[in-house]
Amino acid sequence: MPRRNIPLQTGNFYHIYNRGNNHQIIFFEHENYIYFLKLIREHLISNAVDIVAYCLMPNHYHFLVYLKDETLSDAMKSLSLAYTKAINKRFNRSGVLFQGRFQSIHISQTDYLINLSRYIHLNPVKAGLVQQPEEWEFSSYLEYTGLRAGTLPKMDYIKTQIEGDSSYQQFLVDCNLPNSISFKKLLLDD
Repeated sequence: MPRRNIPLQTGNFYHIYNRGNNHQIIFFEHENYIYFLKLIREHLISNAVDIVAYCLMPNHYHFLVYLKDETLSDAMKSLSLAYTKAINKRFNRSGVLFQGRFQSIHISQTDYLINLSRYIHLNPVKAGLVQQPEEWEFSSYLEYTGLRAGTLPKMDYIKTQIEGDSSYQQFLVDCNLPNSISFKKLLLDD
């Protein structure tokens, strides 16, 4: 595949996402989500990034990351390859699973950063998979709200930006999306 036109730079936040080839499912059963999270720890957390927020959906995923070194592209390639090989073996299938390389959007504004976390956590609600974000097991929302004691997301990046004494749950309910931020470019055709 061709090299990325815009290089990823350390010390910056990025929205990383990808979806299944032809918009197809990438997580076929509960164990697939768990395995993918394990692979995230192995391939991404070890060096490349801090995961700030994440959501795994049946046919795509979203990561909000803080880039710690230059190895993200290689780490994402090895993550995708390891997961695809495991899924192909498990379901006796062959071929690609993901729709090309992962996509990335540089996040340079604080408002964009905190509202992107909200977009990611509300994705299962928007897609009609659940009524409330806490009902979706495969997102970092449960850590943000203290409903799960996971260690994957680094929440300080977001929580220090939320003003006042409001909880993260209240932040999701109360905040209006700023008009200046185009969330259309964040949306995948779910």
